Amino acid sequence: MKSKRRWIVAAAMFILSATLASCTVGPDYQRPPLDVPAGYKSASSQPAPSARLGQDWWRLFGDPVLNELEESAIASNQSLKAAVARVAQARASSQVVASQFYPTVMANPSYQRARTSGNEVSGKAVTGNNYLIPLDLAYEVDVWGRVRRSYEASQAQMEASVIDAEVVRQTLTADVAVNYFTLRSLDAQAEILDRNVQTFKDHLELTKKQFSTGMVSRIDVAQAQSQLDVTLTSVIEVQRQRADTEHALAILLGRAPSELSLAKRPLDMTPPVIPPGLPSELLRRRPDVAEAEQLLTAANAQIGVAQANFYPTFSLSGAAGYESVNLRHAVDWQSRIWSIGPSVSIPIFEGGRLTASLAQAKARYDELQANYRQAVLGAYVDVEDALTDLHMRADAAAAQNLAVNSSREYLQLAELQYKKGLTNYLLVVDASRTLLTNEVSAEQIRNQRMIAAVLLIKALGGGWDENRQTPAPSGQNAAATSQPTTAPAK
Repeated sequence: MKSKRRWIVAAAMFILSATLASCTVGPDYQRPPLDVPAGYKSASSQPAPSARLGQDWWRLFGDPVLNELEESAIASNQSLKAAVARVAQARASSQVVASQFYPTVMANPSYQRARTSGNEVSGKAVTGNNYLIPLDLAYEVDVWGRVRRSYEASQAQMEASVIDAEVVRQTLTADVAVNYFTLRSLDAQAEILDRNVQTFKDHLELTKKQFSTGMVSRIDVAQAQSQLDVTLTSVIEVQRQRADTEHALAILLGRAPSELSLAKRPLDMTPPVIPPGLPSELLRRRPDVAEAEQLLTAANAQIGVAQANFYPTFSLSGAAGYESVNLRHAVDWQSRIWSIGPSVSIPIFEGGRLTASLAQAKARYDELQANYRQAVLGAYVDVEDALTDLHMRADAAAAQNLAVNSSREYLQLAELQYKKGLTNYLLVVDASRTLLTNEVSAEQIRNQRMIAAVLLIKALGGGWDENRQTPAPSGQNAAATSQPTTAPAK
């Protein structure tokens, strides 16, 4: 009995001393230093307050149809559902790693009937039963922090998957808005073309009448017919582009193309004012930057795991239960059995595997650090590009409106001179073509301005903030995108 107590005391002292002496090897994560610009080169000279964007940023445009499309896309888009499923996978993977903090206990009951050889030392064969009802325990004492670092890496990977779901959501909502505004722009262009088709038909009829009275030559009729045919071709092309854009919208909404049909409504709005704020605020507003940093955090923790593998591994194993040759006495007090004992595994020669694994982990960290810095640079250039596009295309829209007004005057004068017989129809054709081109270009610039506003919102993070919890998409399990759970007690 005294020897049993000594074993129990020794095992308890082993666990206590190993736990008290435990330490976590490997570097603790620190954010790499970054050169943050003081302001955006493409922003206005006066610093503007940061834009207060919500995740439903599309409501800034005040279009109820766009609001409905965005909500439908968030609820039904298949790529977003796949991203949410990846979050659930990452959470389950992290829980698998967390299980290593606890001992493994298994019940392995068994029954065996056996016969011994009659040619052994006893000279007598024995046949009997053996009933065994044990509980086996195994536990690795995390002296060097290998399990802690593994759990740290898994938590960072899980958080990266949560943020990645927001990156997918952000891309989805931006794509819906871009395709929607493009669709409306094509409606506006179709309206211009239809109006010109009717005008050119009137011109053709007038030219035919003038030809029949000998006022104009056959060439004027051919020119009028050609102008009408070219415009009809443009109408067909715009219709094709609209159909393709509507199909793309349907896929974003998780529907078949045949299930979506939007009424024609020309684009008739201008982009809202979106102050970009300061570059220093951008890092916490961009989910792709935050995701890159979480992956870097995970790689940093893996260095600790690789370093911990160089040190001895301390384990504790034990078993307790009952063993008897008679089923009636299988659980009697006298049938009890137990065993307990610590063990240590010391790496002596691994053929360079541990050194190579550590070098691989460090190289992986260097790769992801470069990716993180590149993500930061990409965030800055996205904002600069969007700001440049907004400013330049606003100027282009003003200039194009002047061109439209000038071309209208040009057409009026050409038609007046043609009716008076002062010029041929070629001048009217040229003036009509010029006006049509300028009107279509004006609508295209309007659409480019709307797209630039959407891309600026996306470049600013699309309403996401690292201090906010990412909500689950509609119809999804909210737990799939919630914050990581607290690490188990160690």
